[in-house]
Amino acid sequence: MVAQTGNVVDRRQIAATIAPIILIALAGVAVRTPLAAAYPLAALLLFLWIVADTLMLALIARSSGKPGSRAVLGALAGASFTVWLGSPPVIRGVLLETPILAQMMVAIVLGHVAWATVRASRAINGGGGDRKERLVSAASELFPPALIRLAAAELTVLHMALFRWGGPADVPANARAFAYHKHLTPMCATLLILSAIEIAVYHLLVGHWSRTATLVMFVLSDVGFVYLVGLIKSFRFRPVLLTPEGVRVRAGFLIDQLVPLDAIVAVEGGFTGEEVRDPATLNAALLAWPNIMLRLNRPLDRRSLLKTRSPAVRVAFRLDDPELFMRLLAWRLGQRPS
Repeated sequence: MVAQTGNVVDRRQIAATIAPIILIALAGVAVRTPLAAAYPLAALLLFLWIVADTLMLALIARSSGKPGSRAVLGALAGASFTVWLGSPPVIRGVLLETPILAQMMVAIVLGHVAWATVRASRAINGGGGDRKERLVSAASELFPPALIRLAAAELTVLHMALFRWGGPADVPANARAFAYHKHLTPMCATLLILSAIEIAVYHLLVGHWSRTATLVMFVLSDVGFVYLVGLIKSFRFRPVLLTPEGVRVRAGFLIDQLVPLDAIVAVEGGFTGEEVRDPATLNAALLAWPNIMLRLNRPLDRRSLLKTRSPAVRVAFRLDDPELFMRLLAWRLGQRPS
C-alpha cells in the first residue's frame, strides 16, 4: 500500500514537472504563427494566460495542501518572465505598447525578487546548517528549488572531478566513517579504461565523417568522462557515517540518507534476496550484494534529486568492514534510553 501510494505521488510529481514544459513550449510555438502575428494583442493575452495558468496548476499539483502566498507570487513572477523572454519581437512590441500590463508584470517580478531577497538574506545569515546548505536555501528563494538542487549537484560533481585529487574524506566532527569503495575499485578502473577507449574510437571514426559531429561527440563524451571521474572519486570521499543522530548511508553522489537511531530496530548481516529486491528496501549497495541491512520501526521518507520516492522500511548497503560497523552500531543502539 505504501509503495503504491509512493508510485502515485511519483507519477504526479513527474507529470507536474514535465507537462508545464511541454505546454509552454507549444504555446511559444503558437505565438509565432501568422495568425498570432495578425492579432498580436489577443496572442499576447492568450500566451500570458496559458503560461500563468499552467504554472499555477503545476504548483497546485506539486503541493500537498494549499500553496502559500510566496509560492503563488513566485509562479506568477515566473510566468511574467517566461512570457517576456519567450515572446517574438511582434508580441513583445505589443507588450511594451500596453503599459498597464507591462507595469503589472514588472511589479510582480520585482515583488517576488524583493520578498525572496529578504528571505535569502535570512537564510544566509542564519546559523543552521553549513555554508553550502545556506547558499542552496538562499538561492531556492529566488529560483525553482529543483533547479537549484540540480545546479548544486552539477557543481559538486565538477569540483570533485577536477579539483579534489587527495586529502581526507568528508567526515564531520563526532562521526565515524566506514569505507565501501575498495570492492568498487577494480570495476571503476575498468569503466574508466573502457570510457577512454570509447572516446578515442569515436573521435577517430567520426572525425573522418563530419567535423560538426566530431565536436558534438567531443563535448558529450568528454563531459561524460569527467562526470564518471567525479562519481568514482565520490565513493572514497563520501563514506558511510555513524553519527550521534544515526547512520548516514551514502553511495557517492547517488545516495545520501540519514537513518535515525530511534528508527532502527535491528542490524543484520544475513537476509534474503526477496527483502533486498523489495521496493520498500533502500538498496545502497553498488555493483555488489549488500552485507548489512537495517530494519526500521517506521517508514523512512527518502528523496532523490528531483522527485519524492516511496518510503523505505529497510536499508541495505555494503561496507568493506561490516563487522566493526555492526559492533559499534549494536553498542550505540544499546545505549539508547528505554
